[in-house]
Amino acid sequence: MELAWQGWFTIGVLLLTLGGLAFTRYAPDLILVGALTLLIVSGVLTPSEALAGLANPGLATVGVLFAVVAGLIDTGSVQQLGRIVFGRTASLHVAKVRMMAPVIAMSAFLNNTPVVAMMVPAIEDWCRRQRISVSKFMLPLSYAAIFGGTCTLVGTSTNLIVHGLVLERTDLGPIGFFELAWVGLPFSLVATAFVVVAGPRLIPERKPPLDTPSDAREYVAELAIQPQSPLIGQTIEQAGLRNLPGAFVAEIERGDTVLPAVAPTEKLQAGDVLVFVGMVDSVADLVKLKGLAPVAHQLFKLDQPRPERRLIEAVISVNCPLVGQTIREGRFRARYGAVVIAAARAGERIRRKIGDIVLRPGDTLMLEAPPSFLEQQRNSRDFLLVSELQGWTAPRHERSRYAVSILAAMVLLTATSLLSMLEAALLAAGLMIATRCTTGSSARSSVDWSVLTIIGASLGLGAAMESTGAAQAIADSWLSVGGRDPMLALAVVFVLTSLFTCFITNNAAAVLVFPVAQATAASLGVSLWPFVVTIMMGASASFATPIGYQTNLMVYGPGGYRFGDYLRLGVPLILLLGAMTLLIVPRVWPLVP
Repeated sequence: MELAWQGWFTIGVLLLTLGGLAFTRYAPDLILVGALTLLIVSGVLTPSEALAGLANPGLATVGVLFAVVAGLIDTGSVQQLGRIVFGRTASLHVAKVRMMAPVIAMSAFLNNTPVVAMMVPAIEDWCRRQRISVSKFMLPLSYAAIFGGTCTLVGTSTNLIVHGLVLERTDLGPIGFFELAWVGLPFSLVATAFVVVAGPRLIPERKPPLDTPSDAREYVAELAIQPQSPLIGQTIEQAGLRNLPGAFVAEIERGDTVLPAVAPTEKLQAGDVLVFVGMVDSVADLVKLKGLAPVAHQLFKLDQPRPERRLIEAVISVNCPLVGQTIREGRFRARYGAVVIAAARAGERIRRKIGDIVLRPGDTLMLEAPPSFLEQQRNSRDFLLVSELQGWTAPRHERSRYAVSILAAMVLLTATSLLSMLEAALLAAGLMIATRCTTGSSARSSVDWSVLTIIGASLGLGAAMESTGAAQAIADSWLSVGGRDPMLALAVVFVLTSLFTCFITNNAAAVLVFPVAQATAASLGVSLWPFVVTIMMGASASFATPIGYQTNLMVYGPGGYRFGDYLRLGVPLILLLGAMTLLIVPRVWPLVP
């Protein structure tokens, strides 16, 4: 077909966009919005066509899932998920396998989007604790979700769409639920091994682990084992308190006994007071652990529920009336309406109990306090500096079972097709707020608008490729390369579909290629089945660009990636999937019946 100027202009904008993503440091959302602006100003797309992607159900689903994930984070369920998935492994390879295996299994039966949305914060939390760069895990997470989609008929919506085209436009009949596993399962195993072994060399540390500087502020904190704590009966090592990043257990106070040298085999008991020494982030993470709480005597009691409090750092000034007094003598809680969680003194380790610390000018206190404390004390002469630790709230552990149940119900409703993914996500988000697993403000602040902007703009760019005929023209010209060789034609179908799926949606890629592949199979006098399966596999080969698939976009920001990172790991995976497809498909679905 002859391509009009709109088609050529769209191809030019696409190439310009890819160049901007690959070779500049501009934020990807700005580049994609700029591309969409060019298409609108030039008249290739009307504003309503360009912005139609913002009303896409997939994009809306991602936005709503941020609120669902907020409920999992605010109840501590994400941290529990991370401990279940990763265990206590210290090996990067083992941790990657433990993460990818369940994601592949879940994605074979469930929508990939909620699986990735659920795992992203769990991985971020685990990587922060282990001081490992999240970039080592985010791309493998997205790719594992794609691997799982190649194993079953419902693994991805594209498989169902192509299957629908087969039933509608041919007399081939249905394909079996697990029939695609002939290709998908061996590919998933080999591809996982490749990602685990080669990934560390191909994925750079975009966000390197934080090294603790030698002069970092060192806090001393006292936290008690609560009566119903799940940590009771566990050893220090089993509880995950042995190799804490940036913190360690200095001693345990058990009744009138003090254990100064805590062995990793020491079993925790109810009422134990653990004295930790560590950096600010590490102490903040400890306060979130289920079953650990500030020492429960009058010094630490506040009327306001813990989830409504904030974690605040305050530096004592020379004008503070408590200078020269202990925290207990000065009745800190009664005076300021805040409890002291930990204390730090520059260049000196404080070896007293929190309540017995004699305050000096310059001492830094970590406080649990209501939000009003910030406004009341920000300009007070009692403190040199008052600042909130952003993103910290005490988890609502007692609501964790509700959050997990809501997530399970959302997945079940989607898997059984009783509700669409968007409907189930909206219901789940509403229940998270209604059951107080999260708050409205927390749900709103959890939304990553840059991710939604990238997805919406990418959909608009893909729509332009379709509406201008650019995609169809490319398809027609490429498939003519196959000539009269069925295997070469099959290879061209895979290459073309995988190329399209890197720049437009995988569903659109499959729909565009299907009729041309159908005509090619008919002209060659061979079975259409190998072409059908090859289209399904090619449409799932969206590894080489961030804009190729929704989950790739979801991990783009959290992983701190650049465009080239997807090419380095994604292109070998496309070649691997292509080789295995061409090797297996003609043997399972012969070209000549």
